[in-house]
Amino acid sequence: MQKYNHLFIDLDDTLWDIHQNSKECLVEIYNDYGYDKYYETFDHYYNVYLPSNLHLWDLYRHGEISKDELIVERFLAPVRKFGIDDADYARKLSADFLERTTLKTKLVDGAIDLLNYLKPKYEMHILSNGFKEVQYKKIENSGLKSFFDKILLSDEIGVNKPHANFFAHALEQVNAKPSETLMIGDSWDADIVGAYNSGIDQLWFNPQEDRPNAFTPTYSVKTLDEIKDIL
Repeated sequence: MQKYNHLFIDLDDTLWDIHQNSKECLVEIYNDYGYDKYYETFDHYYNVYLPSNLHLWDLYRHGEISKDELIVERFLAPVRKFGIDDADYARKLSADFLERTTLKTKLVDGAIDLLNYLKPKYEMHILSNGFKEVQYKKIENSGLKSFFDKILLSDEIGVNKPHANFFAHALEQVNAKPSETLMIGDSWDADIVGAYNSGIDQLWFNPQEDRPNAFTPTYSVKTLDEIKDIL
């Protein structure tokens, strides 16, 4: 007998290759906005942008900063030392960047093959902390929409993964019990810890083979293809 009926699946860096797609957009931003005036190469810019952006997303996940603060700060942090400190400039740049991301369609290796395998067997739902103005377009343009029964975004729910209220709302929306649900995601904090604390089994997509912290997830895989051996 099948153990799970519902699969909660993260979008960014589990299915949609946010690292590569976003980097391509940032190269375009670097060139189109003349950031070579400030940085010797794109890599110099990216090495400032990336750690700052990751830190800001961590704060946002835990409700320590707002969406607007994230949007503004991630684009001002790399250029503030050059005299650019205009929040409206950052918001316009963010809107441009986000719109560009919707046109990028690179998926994590094995994503479509896995979804084709899972679709006949499970009800599948996207659970994402990404922004509503881009996530639906990314899902549509990348050919992912038809695989999913529901798309549940923190932007619309009003609370982020890993908060328990996010998972409680998701379970209610799909009429599922924790015991019949599996969360699949790459983020230890948002996906795996969030599901664990909500009584939901976890499948950690862990290409870097990082060590788990505090507990061992229900399952852990290095590639998406390995998931077919579990489900």
